[in-house]
Amino acid sequence: MKVKICGMREAANILAVADFNPDFLGFIFYDKSPRYVAITLSTEVLRSLPEAVAKVGVFVDAPLPELLATATHYSLDYMQLHGHETPAYCRAVHEQGLRIIKAFSVDEHFDFNTLADYAPLCDLFLFDTKGAQRGGNGRTFDWRVLANYQGPTPFLLSGGLGPANADELLRFHHPRLAGYDFNSLLEITPGFKNVEVTGQLLTRLHEQRADY
Repeated sequence: MKVKICGMREAANILAVADFNPDFLGFIFYDKSPRYVAITLSTEVLRSLPEAVAKVGVFVDAPLPELLATATHYSLDYMQLHGHETPAYCRAVHEQGLRIIKAFSVDEHFDFNTLADYAPLCDLFLFDTKGAQRGGNGRTFDWRVLANYQGPTPFLLSGGLGPANADELLRFHHPRLAGYDFNSLLEITPGFKNVEVTGQLLTRLHEQRADY
């Protein structure tokens, strides 16, 4: 299982969390987010990250030229598309040789059949809780609805994940579950992770997930 820590913003905090070897670090390039990173993130910080840590840029309905320029400037490894991006938009990104994580807001009414056109274009899906914000709502959804997902694309589970439900995470199984995405429940303030809590959680997941 992979672990993604999203909403990173401050240089020292980024490097401290990277020391715990998450598989992905997420950086939000959406200017309406309190975790908006473009005004603080330096390319030098990203270049100093371990090669094993994939750098994920999070975008919400960004104009394609803007997304491509940002991906190049920061040498991003994945584009996480967290808005209403269409399959055609994903195809345009895919044709640039970029890897895609497409996020979907899920509730009990979500129609997983709508994902079929995205599947050939995306490396991962991300299933988040449907809420007032695009992400970082701090609430879980009923994971039982994921039994309705039978597509081929692996997914990251997101939405209200943190130390309090780590045991439930480790017990949850799905044939396409690739990993977990953490954000707001590890924060002291938006964009600033509690390093001690984050480290304890990652250590626990690395040690215990193979036992489930």
